[in-house]
Amino acid sequence: MEELAHSEMEIIPSEPHLHIKLLKIHRELLVTHIRNTQCLVDNLLKNDYFSAEDAEIVCACPTQPDKVRKILDLVQSKGEEVSEFFLHVLQQLEDAYVDLGPWLLEIGFSPSQLIRSKAVVNTDPVSRYTQKLRHQLGQDTKFVVCYSQKEEQLLEETYMDTVMELVGFANEGLGRLGSLASLLDHSTGVLNEQGETVFIFGDAGVGKSMLLQRLQSLWATGQLDAGVKFFFHFRCRTFSCFREDAALCLQDLLFKHYCYPEQEPAEVFAFLLRFPHTALFTFDGLDELHSDFDLSGAPDSCSPLEPAHPLVLLASLLSGKLLKGARKLLTARTGLEIPRQLLRKKVLLRGFSPGHLQAYAGRMFPDPALRRRVLDQLEANPNLCGLCTVPLFCWIIFRCFQHFRTAFDGAPELPACSVTLTDIFLLVTEVHLDRTQPTSLVQRNARSQAETLRAGRDALRSLGRVAHGGMEKSLFVFSQEEVQASEVQEGDLQLGFLRTVPELAPGGDRQSYEFFHVTLQAFFTALFLVVDDRVGLPELLRFFQEWAPPGEAAAGSCYPRFLPFRCLGGSGLAGEDPFKNKDHFQFTNLFLCGLLSKARQKLLQHLVPKAALRRKRKALWAHLFASLRTHLKNLPRVQSGGFSQVQAMPTFIWMLRCIYETQSKEVGQLAARGICANYLKLTYCNAYSADCSALSFVLHHFRKRLALDLDNNNLSDYGVRELQPCFSCLTVIRLSVNQITDNGVKVLHEELTKYKILTYLGLYNNQITDVGAQYVAKILDACKGLAYLKLGKNKITSEGGKCLALAVKNSKSIFEVGMWGNKIGDEGAKAFAEALRNHPSLTNLSLAFNGISTEGGKSLARALHWNASLRIFWLTQNELNDEVAESMAEMLKVNQTLKHLWLIQNQITAKGAAQLADALRNNTGITEICLNGNLIKPDEAKAFEDEKRIICF
Repeated sequence: MEELAHSEMEIIPSEPHLHIKLLKIHRELLVTHIRNTQCLVDNLLKNDYFSAEDAEIVCACPTQPDKVRKILDLVQSKGEEVSEFFLHVLQQLEDAYVDLGPWLLEIGFSPSQLIRSKAVVNTDPVSRYTQKLRHQLGQDTKFVVCYSQKEEQLLEETYMDTVMELVGFANEGLGRLGSLASLLDHSTGVLNEQGETVFIFGDAGVGKSMLLQRLQSLWATGQLDAGVKFFFHFRCRTFSCFREDAALCLQDLLFKHYCYPEQEPAEVFAFLLRFPHTALFTFDGLDELHSDFDLSGAPDSCSPLEPAHPLVLLASLLSGKLLKGARKLLTARTGLEIPRQLLRKKVLLRGFSPGHLQAYAGRMFPDPALRRRVLDQLEANPNLCGLCTVPLFCWIIFRCFQHFRTAFDGAPELPACSVTLTDIFLLVTEVHLDRTQPTSLVQRNARSQAETLRAGRDALRSLGRVAHGGMEKSLFVFSQEEVQASEVQEGDLQLGFLRTVPELAPGGDRQSYEFFHVTLQAFFTALFLVVDDRVGLPELLRFFQEWAPPGEAAAGSCYPRFLPFRCLGGSGLAGEDPFKNKDHFQFTNLFLCGLLSKARQKLLQHLVPKAALRRKRKALWAHLFASLRTHLKNLPRVQSGGFSQVQAMPTFIWMLRCIYETQSKEVGQLAARGICANYLKLTYCNAYSADCSALSFVLHHFRKRLALDLDNNNLSDYGVRELQPCFSCLTVIRLSVNQITDNGVKVLHEELTKYKILTYLGLYNNQITDVGAQYVAKILDACKGLAYLKLGKNKITSEGGKCLALAVKNSKSIFEVGMWGNKIGDEGAKAFAEALRNHPSLTNLSLAFNGISTEGGKSLARALHWNASLRIFWLTQNELNDEVAESMAEMLKVNQTLKHLWLIQNQITAKGAAQLADALRNNTGITEICLNGNLIKPDEAKAFEDEKRIICF
């Protein structure tokens, strides 16, 4: 308390006339450092401490020091309160009286409650200019123009952070940046203490401009570094607009070409020159700076007052020769480098991480259910998901989902939304073409998609020529000469489809190019094949030849074979998978089918003559129909278990994708009629859930009952939902190893219980819990012909086990149940014991690896006293001991129908094995009792050598 009282005495004046005394003692300091007298006069007038006459007296003084002296004289003559208020104004308006801050701290000035209640207005030119900059940037950044410049959205609702990585001079990773404020942090990622420019680079559409816009918005709302009083934002492309003989001084560049101070521009500029560290400059898109002006022949600009070419001013600002100490952020696309001496930091934008993507989806789709469906659809299609790491592409794809889901809402047929890859890439193309168009202050771009593509026809053809030339040679990186030979213009490179990559050649670094994504190259290849008048029919169908195994090309045919289905059977496949590392050809074929579909006719007739378009479509369709008829009817089949079974290869998945891309009902019907087999096996085809849309597109036209095996793919719950249209004809459904959860099982329950024709349900090795087990139990109750149920290696505990056991007990058709690798424990085992008692049909049962111990094992053994149906019983990898072995031995004296009893990897010793061996004297039905991996030593096992049905090792 004493220390606090002492401190207060130091700060709060106690002697009378202290404030007047302070003004007298420090008069010379105040006259020297007060440059803004108008702000003082304004505040003294506002609080009635000065009269209008007083203000006129001050204004009549010839020089600034004279004005300060006159103000001090008048203030002191008016008493202690006015003197105290005078000091309060100096303290409150830090920007206006920055030099007096240390002195005010030194004297410990603290105003009284009365003075603190007085209003202080800031009419300082520097502060007013800062306010104007904040207002202007706030207006400029509030909205972002997006989607082909046809609409505006709030930046706050649209912007999402991206992955920012600090890198070294050679672009080696140095760790991530956690926030935008870290860009201005002097303590992290500094490569060169003398450098003044933070260089932010990344691919087209990765969010460089949006990042700067967000930074500006944060500063405008006071959420960025309080030390930044000036924020100047320039687009580098504007520096290309100045004539070669243009000359500006720095003050004109900042004030006349950006934002002009309403008061005392000379005073504002003088403050900026004196305190350059209070300024932040952002220069967006150095790669968009195009000028023939030769900087090497122009002198550096070191004087802020001397006129120079704007490009020289830009170079001098970045280097620190002008406004040294000011902070600068510069953006450019990947591939453009700036001199190392300019660099302070290098930051690489890598786009959206999975977490960012989740958050961005929350922005675009506030409804949780819709958001989940969209994310599921993205996960279903890895090609789309890969594009979504790029914020611009992500935004386009999300808007496509919004648009097409609205357009197809309530559609009675097929998948929840028939958005094809062609739809997405056409919109990607439209947006990129429109990004280069000039914008109007009062009118947004209203061009249709057809008009946009027609306006960009030349660019599309030249880019397509590059893509096609590379595709023919399986090349994905192009030299500058190759790009120029394809007539690609400088403006075409700015569209963002091609990006620069360093070419490591013996002659040194040379600029090369690649398409932003290999799928983009495939799209542009297909577009070129469609829109180029010189492409003939053989060349149009050229890449379908890549699908055929060696020797499969149709001899003597005018068209190469499409979809060589003989490779779907074992006898027709020569060697390894013919499509290994050929996805680029497959995507080209897929986009060709999409672009030549009827839905695209009106759009593409603006790019290619109608007759040529009709001829190409007719050729593709004829080729497609002929190939489908020929190959599907001759598909090799295997007769197995009453089914005519075909084992498909990954090629078949690509065939379905192409058919789906046409969105042609006729093609789908034709494909369905060609499936002569009634068991379609698509295991290990690397199918994704989006492929289920394509599969349904064909199979929902199949009018006979069908078995479908999709084990070991990547279908997930979304894939299960997409299969809904074909559940009415499926009697066998195998979906093991497909990341299916309870939600997917719920869909199966809802659909399969409608038709009640299911005989086989395979859901092994998924992510099903007790909730899903209850749905499966309901399926078993409803489908009276269900004979096979595979639920091993899921997450089912005793509760789920009880539900399933009860359903098994009530089923008169169930033949085999696989529950290996769950956790039903003893309680679940007891429930299955009740199911086994007198069961009429259950023949094979696996409860292996389920945490079953003594009580559960004994219950199962007792139940088998009254069972005559079970032939195979797997109890491997549980916790069964000699007590259970003894119960099993007693059971074997009664049960003569059990053939195979597997007790592998339990805790049975030689004692238990001896009891089982003894029981076999009275049992002639059992074929084997497997005891491998139990607690039986090799020398102990010799005692059972004569009983061949006891297998110990």
